[in-house]
Amino acid sequence: MTSPASPATDAAVRLLAGLVAHGVREIVLSPGSRSQALALAAVALARAGSVRVHVRIDERVAGFTALGLARESGVPAAVICTSGTAAAGYLPAAMEAFHAGVPLILLTADRPPELRGVGANQATNQPGMYGAWVRLGLDAPVPGETDPETFAALAADAVSAARGVTGQGLDGVAGPVHLNLPTREPLSGAQPDPLLATAGPAPRPSVSAPLRVAAGARTVVVAGADAGTDAARLARDGGWPLLAEIVSGSRLADANAVPDYRARLRDPELAGGIERVIVCGHPTLSREVTGLLRRTDLGIIAVRRGGERLNLSGATVDARGIVVAPGTADADWLAAWLRPLAAADEADVGADIPAGALDRPGLVQAVWAASGSEDRLLFGSSRLVRVADQVLEPGAVRVHANRGLAGIDGTIATGVGIALAAAAGGSSGITRVLLGDLSFLHDVGALLLPADEPAPRIQVVVGNDGGGTIFDGLEVAGTAGSAALDRAFYTPQSVRLDALASAYGWGFRRAATRADLDAALGAETARPQLIEVPLPR
Repeated sequence: MTSPASPATDAAVRLLAGLVAHGVREIVLSPGSRSQALALAAVALARAGSVRVHVRIDERVAGFTALGLARESGVPAAVICTSGTAAAGYLPAAMEAFHAGVPLILLTADRPPELRGVGANQATNQPGMYGAWVRLGLDAPVPGETDPETFAALAADAVSAARGVTGQGLDGVAGPVHLNLPTREPLSGAQPDPLLATAGPAPRPSVSAPLRVAAGARTVVVAGADAGTDAARLARDGGWPLLAEIVSGSRLADANAVPDYRARLRDPELAGGIERVIVCGHPTLSREVTGLLRRTDLGIIAVRRGGERLNLSGATVDARGIVVAPGTADADWLAAWLRPLAAADEADVGADIPAGALDRPGLVQAVWAASGSEDRLLFGSSRLVRVADQVLEPGAVRVHANRGLAGIDGTIATGVGIALAAAAGGSSGITRVLLGDLSFLHDVGALLLPADEPAPRIQVVVGNDGGGTIFDGLEVAGTAGSAALDRAFYTPQSVRLDALASAYGWGFRRAATRADLDAALGAETARPQLIEVPLPR
């Protein structure tokens, strides 16, 4: 490899080529001066076909786009930004990635040590800025002061830590990694021509031996976000009832999935008969499950998903995996949980609605019915995901949700990343994002997509009730007056979503009835689509 004139460029080339050699295929970058060597190396590698590069002007959007890419593929995605406040924009995505177990590599350009702490322009305290939320954090040497191969070694270490091969003893648990990269001028130089990198596989973690559990005890399997097919397999193998959140990806037709699981957990006879709970993924959608996991009279085993263990009871066993030992399943126990209830819970429909109009259950059921095994469905952290958890039947849809911290940050950007990764992986399906109006407006900048990049196959479906009605079901609705609720919580809005779609070049449809929504969801289109569904407050 010919050495470029700039040490910064030499280091950037070796670092990014090293990431490619260890499996990284996606880079999201935001423009900036201090990061120019990294950006130019990334673009050159993209021209050579070694990586795919996605440009986003907003670092928060960039971080969540990378999160979506890594969520769908399971392979670390890298993000590149300049110094200063740009690096702070990655923090929400880094926090979510840590708690959800998603592999990210954060590459933040920085001023050299002599320009830190002296009032230099665009310089702040970047080393260690992501604190406890990264699996590995390193302040790299300044290019030119160390062997250039140091940067190839840094790439290997970063991918290994992000994949859970090394780092804090969390074998097999993915997470974010931070490489802070100080440089001196010249900030960029000539690129090697051609710039080639040998693509290699990502290292696979060596996971601890799974815990063996007996089939006999009266057990329930709780499946939270990202539990996937592992929870369904455990329930089948043990003959146990499966309490599967809709965001788990475990609510499958052949998985012993319990309908109306919240109502059954409120049944003293059923809940009182539980002896053991096995938890996969991160459950967050119901107070009934939270109450179950706080009980100290049960044996609770949680399979680690993210960087923080699940231990609400104070005595939960932390496991990397579980297998069911041979034994006799309790058929009566499973049958009791699957038996039809005398009266099912009423779904959350909100206020009375006009004849023919959509309510929340109708909206989530339409989106679920339109989505097949090739599609992806991302639920935002809105009221709609709780309605979906109540009413949706088992299905084979591939589901995503940012439930590591259950924030509304970056929902659209995450969906765009998922759509891009799905297409790169050969999927012919569409990615649908289902969210509320405030979650949509919080991430509206993610609608800005570069004209020279492939458009994602995506539909963003917004249930628009004019404000934050999720607070209707929280304590504040009973303690605050109506004026305070509107001012500080509901935050009523009357934004014209059609105008936003037009401004950003997205297609737009408003669907007020089930027939309108079915038509919008099934329409073929060459560009991203925004679908607005008016809902009652």
